[in-house]
Amino acid sequence: MAKVNKTKYALLGVLSLMSGSGYDIKKFCDSSIGHFWNENYGHIYPVLQKMEQEGLITKQVEQTEGRPSKNVYSITEEGSEELEKWLMLPVEHEPVRSELLLKIFWSTNIPVENITEKFQQIKEESEKNLLQYLNIENFLKTQKEKVDKKKIVLWMATVNYGKHAAEANLKWCEETLKILEEIKDL
Repeated sequence: MAKVNKTKYALLGVLSLMSGSGYDIKKFCDSSIGHFWNENYGHIYPVLQKMEQEGLITKQVEQTEGRPSKNVYSITEEGSEELEKWLMLPVEHEPVRSELLLKIFWSTNIPVENITEKFQQIKEESEKNLLQYLNIENFLKTQKEKVDKKKIVLWMATVNYGKHAAEANLKWCEETLKILEEIKDL
């Protein structure tokens, strides 16, 4: 079975909330779904072009004074239906591919200090991520009166996933750093 390009659905989701240029879409992705779904310009523009050909979105060229014109994309009714159909499908299993775990697994001949450095770095990144998620959570709590309750609940679910993952990574790093301390002289 051919692998489905999920970028299409990420972009349809963004366009279901707002119209925008490829730059606007990328910026929105980075500040929202970018915590769990990465998109880059190399994927966005070809997919936008294909979705326009499929009638899932429309493109309007906007002239801006003193700047080059920009393409602003909007979702069509057909695009909304396509997104809804995809959202109703079961989630496909995605195999885990972690360079970190691969390196740790094969690090028998690597000095413990090097492995410890990797865990310290992951611990620091996890602390930063946890702080980001807490800030997002606080922001969303201030939006409860302004945004549809269902959106807040669903957005908070993704934030909570990130929080729990960061907390789990912190715990894992702390446990592993303790164990590495015990074997540093081996």
